[in-house]
Amino acid sequence: MQLSTQQIFAALANVIDPEVGEDIVAIGLIYDVAVTASTITVAMTMTSPACPMGELILDEVRHALGEIAPAGMTINVDLVWEPVWTPARMSPALRQRFGWKDGE
Repeated sequence: MQLSTQQIFAALANVIDPEVGEDIVAIGLIYDVAVTASTITVAMTMTSPACPMGELILDEVRHALGEIAPAGMTINVDLVWEPVWTPARMSPALRQRFGWKDGE
């Protein structure tokens, strides 16, 4: 059975950025998800290259994906810095909760 991108995003939504206190999907840290029969690849970023929780978040992403991946499936988590993360990547509800207007 091949996983769907919806299943992967649901698993990633369980990963909480400890500094922000919100899930990494709502924050907009996930840039791309690709699934094949043998591999899950996630391209993601951090809110800042100096994020002190970066390694912890990457470990949590790998763990969350490992929980849903069939045995033997390869999990690749690629940390990227382009495009640069901005609050505009957050979900509208999260931007509103933090007091940011659309497009900020």
